[in-house]
Amino acid sequence: MRLGVLDIGSNTGHLLVVDAHHGAAPLPAYSHKQPLRLAEHLDGDGAVSRSGIDALVDFVASALVVAEDKGCEEMLPFATSAVRDATNSDDLLAEVRERTGVDIAVLPGEGEARLTFLAVRRWFGWSSGRLAVFDIGGGSFEIAAGGDEAPDVAWSLPLGAARLARDHLAQDRSESTIRELRRWIRAEIARDAGNLLRHGAPDHAVATSKTFRSLARICGAAPSAEGPLVARVLRGEELSAWIPKLAAMSDAELGELPGVSPSRTHQILPGALVAVAAMDIFELAELEICPWAMREGVILDRIDAISWDGQDR
Repeated sequence: MRLGVLDIGSNTGHLLVVDAHHGAAPLPAYSHKQPLRLAEHLDGDGAVSRSGIDALVDFVASALVVAEDKGCEEMLPFATSAVRDATNSDDLLAEVRERTGVDIAVLPGEGEARLTFLAVRRWFGWSSGRLAVFDIGGGSFEIAAGGDEAPDVAWSLPLGAARLARDHLAQDRSESTIRELRRWIRAEIARDAGNLLRHGAPDHAVATSKTFRSLARICGAAPSAEGPLVARVLRGEELSAWIPKLAAMSDAELGELPGVSPSRTHQILPGALVAVAAMDIFELAELEICPWAMREGVILDRIDAISWDGQDR
């Protein structure tokens, strides 16, 4: 069946059209996306601004047209931390529903972690053993681990790269500010680190999504043009050495780095701080990059819910 996965993230609205059926990997057929930066369209009360709401409505309306044009049988719309944490979340969703007819589901942070874990497990398979998965989004940082297709531990932290850039580095990137942010990030991760550590070291540690892919590319991983089957690894020692360089760069200089989108330059440094902190606290020398993430997890979960005769279970 052809599905449209409508992902309203903290940075980007993304409609991914895929052909999916039991026993096969979801095959991307078309991609339609637009920078929304909802995590940065917040007023002093933490509500998504009028301009942010209008941008979201416009994108959802355009995604509906694309999904119809591409022959999608079903659209799976969901939103993550930017909408989940907005103080006007209910009003925002109601306005989108009224103006477009699309009812967007809001995923809890643990749900994000679980769906991402499912995608990574399917990509790497059972040979990975006990798997640990890390995902830095725009608004939150998800961690999950386990030996099955569903993780036995999964949690979410307010350590998304866009959130940290907005709340901590927008006005001041001095050495003292970065050091204080580093300390706070590590304390936040370490608070619940025992959830994962009490089970021992994972057999395979994996990172996914845009921030980790960009960081790996900065550190020398293969470009996306070489395809998803090329192994890509992010090494903690290499990334640690990059942090003082990233802190000293202007946005223009950051935008010239391989794998860095111009709209995300301000998120690279806080993303690197989170990535290195996680690797240090969980004693991981490296993370393998997975090309599948939460969108693929949503697709796989939906296909799993359909029995082999095509009926919802």
